[in-house]
Amino acid sequence: MSNREYKPTLAQIRTFVTVAEQKHFVSAAAKLGISQPSLSQALASLENGLGLQLIERSTRRVIVTPTGEALLPYAKATLDAADAFLAQSRGALGELAGPLNIGIIPTIAPYLLPGVLIGIEENYPDLEPRIVENQTDQLLKMLRDGQLDLAVLATPTHAPGLEQLPLYDEPFVAVTNPDDPLAGRTDLGLDSLKDLNLLLLDDGHCLRDQIVELCKIAEATPGARKHAVTRASSLTTIVQLVVAGLGSTLIPASAVGTECSRPGVASATFANGVQAQRTVSLVYRASSQRVAEFEQLGRLVKASYERALESGKSLLPR
Repeated sequence: MSNREYKPTLAQIRTFVTVAEQKHFVSAAAKLGISQPSLSQALASLENGLGLQLIERSTRRVIVTPTGEALLPYAKATLDAADAFLAQSRGALGELAGPLNIGIIPTIAPYLLPGVLIGIEENYPDLEPRIVENQTDQLLKMLRDGQLDLAVLATPTHAPGLEQLPLYDEPFVAVTNPDDPLAGRTDLGLDSLKDLNLLLLDDGHCLRDQIVELCKIAEATPGARKHAVTRASSLTTIVQLVVAGLGSTLIPASAVGTECSRPGVASATFANGVQAQRTVSLVYRASSQRVAEFEQLGRLVKASYERALESGKSLLPR
């Protein structure tokens, strides 16, 4: 039976959310920096006060009860609101300050993250960024579970409970061997993809999915010739394969300055109006109260993107 006078503490709510996310008491205790007995006591106090079982314990695994699943979004929203309150108290009216867990995908991180972190140091010295680089599906899961505050992703994601703040549209650039007939052209169309033996990133990378979708529109088959099974986990590896003469690829324009400065690489760009691009956005939970702060971070991401474009401009055909 619940105690109508009972008011859970934030620590108890955070314990419940962390156990529900980790599905493991030892891992949850380590994440919170407390002992396992302290964690168990906090969770038991919450359940006793509410008169509800939120977590089912067994010798092999931890299960969130149906009641716990129903209350979990409210618990996360409570923590979001508390974090927003603390952030507001640290800075004036939405000033970026305090801990901020930021996810970013691998086809953005190497090219924009250094500039973003420098911008944070210069403009928001009280902000404590914690960066997680991972593929889109994992970052979306971490967002929904409350492990991230926001993520820099290619959108749309069509993920329920999340909002998107578009930052910029980024064109793709074809990267080829200098001897390729398409090298140096500035008038590629989607049908040009039929003439490229495209090397792709491995499954799970959204850039792979975007290129495959473009190929479907162009009725082209990526990797149709030899080395069709070649997949890589980074754009750097893909471009090295291009240098070796094993095929061609598409990369985002922000990667040109880093990936195309080595010998043995040529590039080609799409004609004006050809929709060969991706939209990059900030993604965050709809329940978050920190949108004004996220907009400030978004401006830093966009500024870093524009600097990356500038650094690669001289490597593009004219």
